[in-house]
Amino acid sequence: MTIEYDKDLTCLTTFKVPAKAAIYAEYEDEKDLLKLSRTPEFTENEFLHIGSGSNLLFLNTFKGIVLHSRIKGISQYRKDEETVYVMAGAGEKWTDLVECCIANGIAGLENMAGIPGEVGASAVQNVGAYGAEAGDFIHSVVCFDVLTRKKIILKKEECHFGYRNSIFKNDAKGKLIVMQVSYRLRIGTDARNLEYKPLKDFADSLGRTPSIRELAEEVIRLRDSKLPNPAMIGSAGSFFKNPEVNSYFFQEEIKPRGIDIPVYPSSQEGKVKLSGAWLIDHAGLKGYKIGGAEVWQNQPLVIANTGTATGKDVASLAEHIIKTVKIKYGIELHPEVNYIDSEIKVTVLGSGTSKGVPEIGCTCEVCRSTDPKDKRLRASVLVETHGMRILIDASPDLRQQALRLGLSNIDAILLTHQHYDHVGGIDDVRPFCIENDINIYTNHQTATDLRTRVDYCFREHPYPGVPKLNLHEMECEPFMINGLKVIPIEVMHGRLPIYGYRIGDFAYVTDAKTIPEEEKEKLKNLEVLILNCLRVTQPHFAHLILPEALELIEELKPRRCYLTHANHNLGLHKDISAILPPGVEYAYDGEVITIE
Repeated sequence: MTIEYDKDLTCLTTFKVPAKAAIYAEYEDEKDLLKLSRTPEFTENEFLHIGSGSNLLFLNTFKGIVLHSRIKGISQYRKDEETVYVMAGAGEKWTDLVECCIANGIAGLENMAGIPGEVGASAVQNVGAYGAEAGDFIHSVVCFDVLTRKKIILKKEECHFGYRNSIFKNDAKGKLIVMQVSYRLRIGTDARNLEYKPLKDFADSLGRTPSIRELAEEVIRLRDSKLPNPAMIGSAGSFFKNPEVNSYFFQEEIKPRGIDIPVYPSSQEGKVKLSGAWLIDHAGLKGYKIGGAEVWQNQPLVIANTGTATGKDVASLAEHIIKTVKIKYGIELHPEVNYIDSEIKVTVLGSGTSKGVPEIGCTCEVCRSTDPKDKRLRASVLVETHGMRILIDASPDLRQQALRLGLSNIDAILLTHQHYDHVGGIDDVRPFCIENDINIYTNHQTATDLRTRVDYCFREHPYPGVPKLNLHEMECEPFMINGLKVIPIEVMHGRLPIYGYRIGDFAYVTDAKTIPEEEKEKLKNLEVLILNCLRVTQPHFAHLILPEALELIEELKPRRCYLTHANHNLGLHKDISAILPPGVEYAYDGEVITIE
């Protein structure tokens, strides 16, 4: 086991953009990992596990500990005359595993020859190419459970493999570390997976079935013709996934435009897969540059580092590609690459209470104010971090908020509770469900209410076009969204227990009246807290008022606090802002808060 500090990771990623980690550690085996897991470097910090860094984009210094496996070894045993199981250490190079199988007459992985990375990443990313995916062949995965510090084995079905996805990128991220992967393969030297057109053409040119060696060499030749040489030019291979859209959207929105885009079957029921490369190419983006980042001429799914790119150059170029394709074709591209980004950007979509400000029919000074900061839609925020957009609450004003912001995609929704001013916009998320169902995280009571409130979304045969929702009922325990740790905080809204949420050094608490002492611990050491404050002096049975909010802020001591969920009785923005103590601000709609 080795531990280093202030580690330069630039040469440990295939993008070769400047990258650093506060702490870096390598381990040789399970005992080494167990020992490492008990060190303060591990227990007191967020961790990130990397392989060869082939699917990572660092946008700033990772403040926690970066781990790397050096667990090696490849072994095999036969089940019968046709089947062989191959076990490989997570630290083995994927290309070495593929070559070992081919040299020993073991078929299955040859279509994935030449993919950069290590064996552990094959399970995490469900890597794939030329008509094959690692998840098609993985039999089981040996993991280290971070919480119990014990070895566990997940069968293939438990890994939830999907297109460039697995449980290790979602619920198990931060909980399980891959140590070894077992593959169920076939004894034989004849290549059988020839469905991908270039491979079928290759077989036709030979006039016979190619061997697994010949197929692997052809796959590598094809890869080399499209992808930049990693020894010369940094990249992460394909930066974007090929978009998978629901069939209804494709038939109703894409085909009528007369777009002659290649269409492929999807492994997901009710969806089709489209060519991301075609979309980028026909959007005129081949060769487009921002800073030192460039769309690769031979394969537009690739973003290349021409030598001077920063992580933010690459991210800016990716954002430009996504926006351009969306405008031209109405299709949202999603990165395959994982953004390593500790920065959190919070946009206040709405800062008002259940009736908003101005209130209908009211002629008070606040409701008549012409100051934009006194115009308050129902409370909600958008959190952007780690390459994701997460919506906290879907207010009845969501459509207006999304249009005002130009929001075209969200990755998940966190719901605080079931009151209408926090869930009334659920039906408006349907434009965000074109490619993927929207994951919604909340407590049992809110989930139960939602199944009744928008029951048409959960029927066995829903009407085409309704929002596609995946409801996750969460206990008040930390959980993961695509590797991002989210901590629910149970607060009392009068007698109703509801959730606030903490993400990194940011927390959002709305509709609170009291917070149990054990939950207050989750709100310590915050950079930014957004906290509800209904009005100035008149007490309310379910909401904090200004003196109570200020008292709680003094107890929790966040570095910055923003007051939200205000009604017109709180007063004019300029007047309240003038009397707030240092570090406390009166939030307003459209405000952007950055936590570095």
